[in-house]
Amino acid sequence: MIQGVRQFRDQYWERGEPGRETPRRLAEQLYTLWLAGLLLKLLGSSWDVAWHFKWLRDDLAPPHLINTAGSVIVVALTLFHTYTGYGADRATLRMMQWGCGIFLVALPIDVINHRINGLDITSWSGSHALLYLGTAIMLAGAIRGWLKYFPEGRFRTLGLGALWFFFLENVWFPNQHQEYGVRALQAWDSGKPEAEPILLQFAADQLGQPVGREAVVRFALPIADWVYPLWGLVAAGLVLVIARRTINLPWAATAVAGAYVLYRCLIWPLLVGVDFPASAVPLFLVLVGLMIDVAHLVKAPVPVVALLGSAGVTTVGYVGIWTQQEYLLAPPIYFPSAAATFILLATLWTVGDLAIHRPEVQAVASRMKLV
Repeated sequence: MIQGVRQFRDQYWERGEPGRETPRRLAEQLYTLWLAGLLLKLLGSSWDVAWHFKWLRDDLAPPHLINTAGSVIVVALTLFHTYTGYGADRATLRMMQWGCGIFLVALPIDVINHRINGLDITSWSGSHALLYLGTAIMLAGAIRGWLKYFPEGRFRTLGLGALWFFFLENVWFPNQHQEYGVRALQAWDSGKPEAEPILLQFAADQLGQPVGREAVVRFALPIADWVYPLWGLVAAGLVLVIARRTINLPWAATAVAGAYVLYRCLIWPLLVGVDFPASAVPLFLVLVGLMIDVAHLVKAPVPVVALLGSAGVTTVGYVGIWTQQEYLLAPPIYFPSAAATFILLATLWTVGDLAIHRPEVQAVASRMKLV
């Protein structure tokens, strides 16, 4: 292995400008490592949410270490692209660099935030938002690089779908607070709290009240009820629209959404099996992906497609959440927010489509397989 690393270093570790010609095998190796690093980040993040609903926060907790291992791979790859110029043009490289930079700056900010504010259990804090933003930008760079450099073939499509899966997971991640929170409240009400007593006591002390249902509600579900559906359906909807365009295959959005839901269904029993809390799983996301794919079958002007697609996403989203509330488990939501969800998604979808269909943008978009 050491000999292989030395051979790789001697062959490729040389200064070069971004966008230089990249050997096919090197491009495959680099972007396969991107998938490996992002997979570690995914596994660490998934465990991290469950960890924070059971134990007190620990900077060196196993989920953080797994996530860190993935981040190290991603940062190392970005440094390689930067120094050698292989596997990334200038625009791709800037996205990777900015994404990694924001992520690395956010890490100490998050640690300081926890030192000052205690648990800061909500996924919606400012320091956490910087982590999501950095990850999203680096992922956008990886997707652009994959489209531009990864060789044609079956794995090209599968890998691109995997990158959009990671992007969807990153966008949906803050909503997991409500999905774990509603389960935590259910466990408390059933007399079998899943959080350790030390965590419940710490949270209650931080809130300035005794351990009890009110403290659990404020700990588990501190976010306004309109946030879950509005953020989830608008953000996930836009991600799936772009995924459908870049993958450029029928039912691509359904496949990406379905893969995420399947992953959540598989990780759920694994976490429970090692005595970590369960969560509600957003099964309705599969229908959101389906509505986006159906909208792309409609032959109509851009605004009409966006309006129909947004109406479908909003309808199946809110009905799906209500159905899960009735028969399975789902976070509480504010149903009148459906109007704002529809308007916001339709507006952003329409504006994005009109912008990408401008002649000067479409030429670039075509090369990137966005249209």
